Amino acid sequence: MDKPENPHLLHVLHQHAETNPFSRPGTPGHHAVQIGFVGLGAMGYPMARNLAKWRKEHVYGSIPVLVWNRSKSKVDELIKETGEGLVVAADSVEHIANECDVIFSNLANDEVVRTVYNQFAKALESFQASSPTKSKIFVETSTTFPTLAVELDKLISTIPSAHFVASPVFGAPAAASAAQLLIVMSGDYRSKKEVAHILHPAVGRKVVDLGGNVEKAPTFKLIGNSMILGSLELIAEVYTLAEKAGIGAAPVHQFIKDIMPAPPLISYGDKMLHDKFDGTKGFAIDGGLKDSQHIRRLATELDTPMPALDAAHQHMLTARALYANQVRLGQAQFDVLDWSSLVAGTRVAAGLDPFDSSKQHNKPVPED
Repeated sequence: MDKPENPHLLHVLHQHAETNPFSRPGTPGHHAVQIGFVGLGAMGYPMARNLAKWRKEHVYGSIPVLVWNRSKSKVDELIKETGEGLVVAADSVEHIANECDVIFSNLANDEVVRTVYNQFAKALESFQASSPTKSKIFVETSTTFPTLAVELDKLISTIPSAHFVASPVFGAPAAASAAQLLIVMSGDYRSKKEVAHILHPAVGRKVVDLGGNVEKAPTFKLIGNSMILGSLELIAEVYTLAEKAGIGAAPVHQFIKDIMPAPPLISYGDKMLHDKFDGTKGFAIDGGLKDSQHIRRLATELDTPMPALDAAHQHMLTARALYANQVRLGQAQFDVLDWSSLVAGTRVAAGLDPFDSSKQHNKPVPED
């Protein structure tokens, strides 16, 4: 008679398959590879930190993560936070390319990504002259236009034994800090398998595989961000309507928590409700405008109208313009504006104060 299957083991295997579609790579268990990380912004910083900490705790013989950032102060801050032996500062982008087996990047925009990858390629071309290139995987986690992934893949594939994976991530900086990102991937299968087990669960709660076409993951990222941005626009509109109707935004926010308790709706609704527009603690409005430009370009190329996204884009522009005037007058409260501040666009269109909800014209009056 066959031995009964272990229910706990079956549950663990099933749970793993739901959160990571890749079986473990050929090397038994997690193994020590030299990881590099380029870009320590609002997302890159917690991702690099979580990678370093997780590997130190779970990977036998783990090697410190090699990091580089344009501003070295962020590297120093990360080293101080993680403690000795988890993170090491790289001398340059070229140093990362030459020394690391798996290189992650999380950068501000397409042009910065393109510049860094050209530096990677040139460094490895020079390195090849004196030493054969060992196997390397380059993983781009930023939000970029899909055709850039094709460009990067072609650039990296000219280097022997080098592979490219497009792997943008979903989640605000708070989700990145809590290692709760949703990770999407497209590109070379063996490379994705290796990368998936480096990122999950160290950085994210789930990996989604979108196949071998490197354009698919960045395309999916733009589609997902269009849903988030469209939701922000809807929340901004209904909160503004509630203020003008004398109901107030607070009961509507509670309605969201009662009926549609999605984390983004709740968190961004809370920002709008309490005017918490500090972009250093969220997602900067310049990044939101960059993403909306990419989404509108994609929609235009595919003849797909997206009026809600168009409205959100215009309201972000309005918010940024209004805030620029506050900066000029010395009245600005934040160094960086969060993209949830797009509610300023709906407020001024309705005759309300853009950034101070306490100044609404028709404050709610409790019924007798």
